Amino acid sequence: MDTRSTVALSETEIRTALDDWADAVRAKDVERIFAHYAPDIVAFDAIAQLQFKGADAYRKHWETCMAMCGGAMIFELHELQITTDAELAFAHGLTRCGGTGPDGKEMSGWMRLTSCLRRQDGNWRVVHEHFSAPFDPQSNTALWLEP
Repeated sequence: MDTRSTVALSETEIRTALDDWADAVRAKDVERIFAHYAPDIVAFDAIAQLQFKGADAYRKHWETCMAMCGGAMIFELHELQITTDAELAFAHGLTRCGGTGPDGKEMSGWMRLTSCLRRQDGNWRVVHEHFSAPFDPQSNTALWLEP
């Protein structure tokens, strides 16, 4: 297989993996979410703490986030761009994330997402993830802007 074919196949595999990860988030299926992460993941999430080191720490964070969303989960990937070779990749895009409250009202916001992936044992695993939102430095508040 030539290099272009390998890269195209890798990109397709990564896009499929990220789509399954997003489906798992919407389903609130923590086991399936974590099937996509490497055990030594380092994650920078937009809420709670500065960083999470390792799957166990990040899993607790995801479980807390899922518990805060009592209704249907909103998690959409938009404008996803993937750059890869045969063993290492990064993806970036926008996510719309949130849920519905007990009153049925939707609460969601837009964030930036960067995921770095490495092929491990034949599967693409996220080794670094970064969610963020722009903020207004004068008010020190996050800006949940539409793209």
